[in-house]
Amino acid sequence: MLLGNWTGHSTVPSHSLYPHQWSWDSAFIAIGLRHLSARRAQVELESLLGSQWADGRIPHISFSPSVARDAYFPGPDFWQATTRGGVETSGIVQPPVHALAVWLTHQADEQESVRRNFLARVYPKLVAWHAYLRNHRDLGGHGLVAIVHPWESGMDNSPAWDDALARVEPAPLDSFTRRDTDHASDDDRPTDLDYGRYVQLAATYRDHRYDDATTPFAFALEDPCFNALLIASEHALASIASALSLDPSPHLSAAEALSKSLSTLFTDGIFRARDLKTSELVAADTISGLVPLLVPGLAEAAELLETARGPRFRLGEVRMVPSYDLTGPAFEPGRYWRGPSWFNTAWLIHRGLSALNQDALAGGLRSDVLELAAGTDFAEYVDPFTGEARGARDFSWTAALALDLERT
Repeated sequence: MLLGNWTGHSTVPSHSLYPHQWSWDSAFIAIGLRHLSARRAQVELESLLGSQWADGRIPHISFSPSVARDAYFPGPDFWQATTRGGVETSGIVQPPVHALAVWLTHQADEQESVRRNFLARVYPKLVAWHAYLRNHRDLGGHGLVAIVHPWESGMDNSPAWDDALARVEPAPLDSFTRRDTDHASDDDRPTDLDYGRYVQLAATYRDHRYDDATTPFAFALEDPCFNALLIASEHALASIASALSLDPSPHLSAAEALSKSLSTLFTDGIFRARDLKTSELVAADTISGLVPLLVPGLAEAAELLETARGPRFRLGEVRMVPSYDLTGPAFEPGRYWRGPSWFNTAWLIHRGLSALNQDALAGGLRSDVLELAAGTDFAEYVDPFTGEARGARDFSWTAALALDLERT
């Protein structure tokens, strides 16, 4: 399936629903591809880094010129963003899991990595990427990175964003044409109202030339998952620096500072996003608040693990890990990020459990991922109670991360 979704230099998440290259998808895909071909995994990541902007940001979509311009919305004509190298991209970002993917890919075949000078070529790009996030996106002054669009979280339709989105005047429905509902059930996807708000937020950022200093962001939140992955990737950058005989201490210091700041998002046994417009933590409990389990030395790990096993998420009792509080008022078992269990977040939680020596929980989650991936034709996500396939099929990160768990 991964070979079928390969385009020659990168892997599409899904030929039907997502026909271009997506940022954190490619990172997760490389983690699986490294078991088939370390070189192909390196090329996957190098291709993504080839769309990096001069300011260091890695855009969430790199558009393929071989795909019809209107095959996906918002497409390149909407974003109006082209790199100096001539690559058309979106203007927003996604969670920074890339350095972790690079380090794992290097470890899969160190000889091939050294032969191709892989780490030395990508390390400066990753440093610039993290510098962009820390220097341009600490919008609240708390030492944490802020997302300025729900799509930047990777968890687009999460209930954690509902209150902030409600402040956004949506773009008129007749001003755009959705393409996602051509390939997936309306019941699985965000509503037209929410999509109109997504479009308006993106258009405002575009019209301000993607300038973080001057854009009047109507949506700005400090997301636990985004920041936890930045911490994990700073640790990975420290390992990469050491492998290159460079000083790892700047990355370790950055990780330590981020970890201290992340603690300010912890309440009621879970990490919650902070809405920078209200300075309050959002009330919704989501999978984003559990992802910090993978942060090395996390002070809140024991309490967070208790929450994961409790009634809100029922880790070990339901299928994989639900994306939203099972007891929450906005829970929907089939709608995008409002309850279904996802394979990439299951992989992240598994990584955290393994590091915490929670072998029984980690083993059960691993078995669940493998069974559901194979039994659903590699679905995008599943119902957390029934395991029923939802969203796209033949989904690349599902196959890649199942492969990684099967091989490791």
